[in-house]
Amino acid sequence: MQRMSAKEFRNMKAKKKSKYGNQKTIVDGTTFDSKAEAIYYNQLKWLKQAKQIKDFKLQPRYILQDAFTKNGKHFRKIEYVADFEVHKLDGTIEIVDIKGHETKEFLLKHKLFERQYLDTLSVLAYDDHFGFIELDKLKKLKRKVKRSGSN
Repeated sequence: MQRMSAKEFRNMKAKKKSKYGNQKTIVDGTTFDSKAEAIYYNQLKWLKQAKQIKDFKLQPRYILQDAFTKNGKHFRKIEYVADFEVHKLDGTIEIVDIKGHETKEFLLKHKLFERQYLDTLSVLAYDDHFGFIELDKLKKLKRKVKRSGSN
């Protein structure tokens, strides 16, 4: 049995566990923050190939507030980075974010996005029973099941 020094032990890189239990997944050389995002990406590829959507983009960025200077202090811009931007056949654009749950930061950025942009922002979750479903609808369904006392 080989012994390890304290320095070697400290320098070992422990595999960091995701704060929200997501598992990073690589598809086509792109790293997604969760399996659900990777599944949605594959679904979008299929929809594009089947000519059900025009196109889609990964990680689109939206400026929520420009950078500014006040009293000599510089404030950085506030950006929202969505998971997907889906260009539909009718010319509309849907912004899609895949979430397990919403953080306070996301709730604020969602509100700012809705104020500034006309495009639809859909917040989806992946559920084993329902597939992709709007996160708000999934939360309501889970509350309903919880109230009825069944799992």
